[in-house]
Amino acid sequence: MLAVLIDPEKADASRLDTLCPLLNEGKPDFIFVGGSTGTQIEQVVLTLKQRTTIPVVLFPGNVSQFTPSADALLVLSLLSSRNPEFLIGAQVRAARRILSSGIDTLSVGYILVDGGRPSSVQQATLSEPLTKTDDILDTTIAAGLLGFQSVYLEAGSGAERPVPVQTIQQVRHTIRIPLIVGGGIRTTGQMQDAFAAGADIVVIGNHFESHPEQIPLFCHAINR
Repeated sequence: MLAVLIDPEKADASRLDTLCPLLNEGKPDFIFVGGSTGTQIEQVVLTLKQRTTIPVVLFPGNVSQFTPSADALLVLSLLSSRNPEFLIGAQVRAARRILSSGIDTLSVGYILVDGGRPSSVQQATLSEPLTKTDDILDTTIAAGLLGFQSVYLEAGSGAERPVPVQTIQQVRHTIRIPLIVGGGIRTTGQMQDAFAAGADIVVIGNHFESHPEQIPLFCHAINR
């Protein structure tokens, strides 16, 4: 499955006028909404819900990026970090609001992998990406043992290179829960390589910010 990631801070009315017809033409499986900074999320979600029929899933960078208007929420824990704020602190502060909203949730072990350059996630969380395959594998195993419902391997927004195919393959053989992969994917070939290696969901955001007209191309390139 393919998720198109939209940063609400960069999605003004003009931008959404461009994106919504392309999303309707391509019909990705999900629209993820969120970013490492910024709080402008309610109106973006409402506009997407009104103008597309694609499920809108929150991919929050902080506790302010929440609205019950979305269809679902990824409850992220940055397992590659040792900063308690992003492991559990932010989640605790948002817990009652999320629970009372009744929104569908998916617990996600979020793992930052070295993508060749500092990412916005790295800068916002003051966390270093994992560089060693053994560390990545051990962290994904721990995510499964702790009961996370999914693992997300993230090379970072604007990464020079995506998560290596070999890493995806090794993680896929190690865990039994769904695997999400994002960051640094710029071609349909790279997307297809990630799927072939074992990704269940590929997330593309930065590339579509520069080339929104390619959203249908990527959607139609998926072998379903």
